[in-house]
Amino acid sequence: MQDELRITRPRHGDVLTRNDGYEAPEGFVVTIEGIAPLGAAVKVNGGAANVKGGAFACDVRLTRKRNDIVAEAGDARDTVAVWWNKGSRKRFRFSCDDNILFLKDLATCPERYPSLFDHEYLGFWREMHREYGTKVHINIYYQTDGFDLTQMPDTWKDEWRENASWLHLSFHALQDKPDRPYRNATYMQMAHDFDLVCGHIRRFAGNDVIRNITTVHWAECPKDAALALRDRGIERLIALFETHGYEGEPTTGYYLPKEHYAYCDSRGAWHDFETGLTFMRCTCVVNTVDLERIDDFLDARTSTPHTAEMVELLIHEQYFRKELSLYQPTVLDKVRKALRWVTDRGYEPVFWSDGFLGTPESTACGI
Repeated sequence: MQDELRITRPRHGDVLTRNDGYEAPEGFVVTIEGIAPLGAAVKVNGGAANVKGGAFACDVRLTRKRNDIVAEAGDARDTVAVWWNKGSRKRFRFSCDDNILFLKDLATCPERYPSLFDHEYLGFWREMHREYGTKVHINIYYQTDGFDLTQMPDTWKDEWRENASWLHLSFHALQDKPDRPYRNATYMQMAHDFDLVCGHIRRFAGNDVIRNITTVHWAECPKDAALALRDRGIERLIALFETHGYEGEPTTGYYLPKEHYAYCDSRGAWHDFETGLTFMRCTCVVNTVDLERIDDFLDARTSTPHTAEMVELLIHEQYFRKELSLYQPTVLDKVRKALRWVTDRGYEPVFWSDGFLGTPESTACGI
């Protein structure tokens, strides 16, 4: 006999968008579903639910950014907390991981670059911004062979500030190797590396380029290390939950359990109320997809209303570097093709740090 009371939809931590219900002037109406003891009368947020067999459902109006949904049946009680992403719409961002070499170029030969955008890498991203409105987020290392951020001058600080409306910088890792450097990281290790990188970013580029989101190298770390990021203002992390074809144990969802990956990959974002971190789904690592397959790949990765709402495009600096074995001659074309795809389908360029996940904060009710 069914004797459990449990809310099954939405789930705890869901970020609800227009695809989960409908917006009305008085709030957001969403259908709450669950299971209940047979014959029990169920109330949800004080209102009577329709009960049939061992299932219940009812519509609830949400009026705040954070909402608690409470189901009660006699002495039994179940609660989930959700975010309401009011004003949700189709939007995208482009992020770049593993960056350090373009900074080494700037620092080593500053006379060659009167402007940041005289460097071909940044010049290309400015071109993509001008053509597609792209907002670009660059995650950087502290050091590579023969160079570290102490050598990066503040020569272009004003120019970084002037372009902060579309170009951001943030912490990625201390360095590229060894692989998976934060798999077993402590709070102190993550705090040290984050503070080291961001301290130099503030010195040479200013505060305006830093926001509340990053991608940790290999998108993994224990919960305690993630809390070091949260304590330093990071509220959102990009994760790679799509594990099809992955060799070995997938770990690119930070500290989240593997059984949670598929669900997170079915939505644009999911919030961990315990840590205060929101995990955002990477839609496409552009350098891993053949040029001719990009359209089909993005079609498949956005085939549901939830996966189509927020698109995170990601690429890595190594594939732009002609002197490296990883260089891809088609890399610029891949970026352009991905940007044409989102543009042709009406996606708006945003930063996930703007407002609430790229929607104006003023449209989210309450706190």
